[in-house]
Amino acid sequence: MSKTRVYQIAEEINMSTEDLIEKLAELEIMVGKDDYLEGEELELALELTDEPKDMGNKIEVNGSITVKDIAERLDKPATEIIMKLMKMGTMASINQEISFEIASLIVNEYGFELIHSAIDEEEAKEIEKLLEIEEDSEENLKPRPPVVTVMGHVDHGKTSLLDAIRSTNVISGEAGGITQHIGASEVVTNGQKIVFLDTPGHEAFTSMRARGAQVTDIAILVVAADDGIMPQTIEAINHTKAAGVPMIVAINKIDKPGANQDKVKQELADQGLLVEDWGGDVISVPVSAKKKEGIDTLLEMILLVAEVEELKANPDKRAVGTVIEAELDKGRGPVATVLVQGGTLSVGDPIVAGVASGKVRAMINSKGKRVKTAGPSTAVEILGLSEVPEGGDQFVEVPTEKAARNIAEKRRQLARDEQMKATQRLSLEDLFEQMNSGSVKDLNIVVKADVQGSVQAVKQSLEKLSNEEVQVRVIHGGAGAITESDVLLAEASNAIIIGFNVRPVPGAEMMAKKENVDIRTYTIIYKAIEDVTQAMTGMLDPEYVDEETGKAEIREIYKISGVGTVCGCYVTEGKIFRNCKVRIVRDSIIIHEGEIAALKRFKDDVKEVNNGYECGISIVNYNDLKEGDIMEAYITKEVKRTL
Repeated sequence: MSKTRVYQIAEEINMSTEDLIEKLAELEIMVGKDDYLEGEELELALELTDEPKDMGNKIEVNGSITVKDIAERLDKPATEIIMKLMKMGTMASINQEISFEIASLIVNEYGFELIHSAIDEEEAKEIEKLLEIEEDSEENLKPRPPVVTVMGHVDHGKTSLLDAIRSTNVISGEAGGITQHIGASEVVTNGQKIVFLDTPGHEAFTSMRARGAQVTDIAILVVAADDGIMPQTIEAINHTKAAGVPMIVAINKIDKPGANQDKVKQELADQGLLVEDWGGDVISVPVSAKKKEGIDTLLEMILLVAEVEELKANPDKRAVGTVIEAELDKGRGPVATVLVQGGTLSVGDPIVAGVASGKVRAMINSKGKRVKTAGPSTAVEILGLSEVPEGGDQFVEVPTEKAARNIAEKRRQLARDEQMKATQRLSLEDLFEQMNSGSVKDLNIVVKADVQGSVQAVKQSLEKLSNEEVQVRVIHGGAGAITESDVLLAEASNAIIIGFNVRPVPGAEMMAKKENVDIRTYTIIYKAIEDVTQAMTGMLDPEYVDEETGKAEIREIYKISGVGTVCGCYVTEGKIFRNCKVRIVRDSIIIHEGEIAALKRFKDDVKEVNNGYECGISIVNYNDLKEGDIMEAYITKEVKRTL
């Protein structure tokens, strides 16, 4: 065989010259585009190709997928692929990475199936080695601030206590406000920093509270002096014991008339917690969040316990820590609140967190200010991840962004292999019938919620429903609206989609109807649990269901004295009836449910407004409306379930 130049070989095998040179370099053949190859080296070069392996109608991929990759594999113009993505509601440039699920939808339209190449176990081991964090020697360890979790029963004053601590000990200008989701804040007392994590008190969010305890050094148990030990207080005690961290009891509301500290201490003793006043080893501090009494003493006790614990970390190594909370922000993309537990995280560092990867684009501290670095025991919001990680995932800094992508892709592939098993569609209505025939062993569920913490709570609650006949498996959970990717996963895995405080995007809704995928949306966790439980036990009684009558887009907002907010709306679908209930949807998230107070056409009250007409609408006792919000009108009907 005669010798041939490298660029001529590239043309012959339909590959770019740069890609061919790169592939030859992997084979330890170092050449330029004008160099000659002959003999065995030429044969090796001719065997290289970017085309899929001969697998019938299957296209094999390994690693990340870009629009350019799909276009080349299908031998189609990249512009054609971009147009198809736009029709599916996905905006992507030629070199942008897209998810495996979206890529599958594209190649399916051309009669192909997209599959992952087999995982090379040796390669996977090499990649995972990058995640190994070296042991710290004693001389490298330096003191670090304590991380404190505030736990306790709902309404016992956890948030009030944190607000009192911040207002008296935090530098002026720090961002405040604790929400339902886990947050983090820093206070400085006696020149020493303390990091506070706040966990919600509602018992449905037990899993988030447990995650908080796993990353904490000290737990503060808030107990109301006028209420005593309650069920969620006991849960908090159990989580703290399981985490093996020291506990400080803050007996709150001591200023209230019915306060009885001795009663609280007796109830604590009944739970195996003997306070120091009674000869035990559990520190208790009487406080009043309302009057800001005992706050300094509580902070001193935290520092005392921290000193005894000798909390140390090495700030001079690759950053490692835990994802506390994560959500999908429309303007900023995936946003994760992380707690750095070792090393120092800097802007520009490549990291991997579960199946998410990326380079830290920006970091925002607890004061809402951008920072360049974050050392041990520092909680920061980070931007730049490829997707929303799971709350509780460990994040690790890795040498390169490419390594981070490879690790995340391998993990995603392993998780996907576990998920893709069943093919038959399933709905809650026919679950019991199939259980009786023995054809259903697993009930697969895809969970989507407004934030990652809610995903964890719903997931844990549903998986507890497993019994001898059926195993409930949450095969995927994520934050954000229900998308085409979720429907595709549910279709392939015989799964039901459960949405909590989110709505499906229009394309996903259409695809679900076409593929007969069951989507259920809820605003109350326990309603979802109840529906799945009834389906599993065959007790699907008649129920009231919401039937959508129409949608209207808010075009103008008017503030009217004595009336409140009135919206100028345009009806985009169906009809809006005066006696309807409405959901206010902003960025695919339900922000309010209520009733129509008034429905008008010009100055006249009307009973209904049809599609294509404008109208004025006001909502009962709700004024936080914005232009662009969508009103979903619905009526409640009684529907008999069938098995």
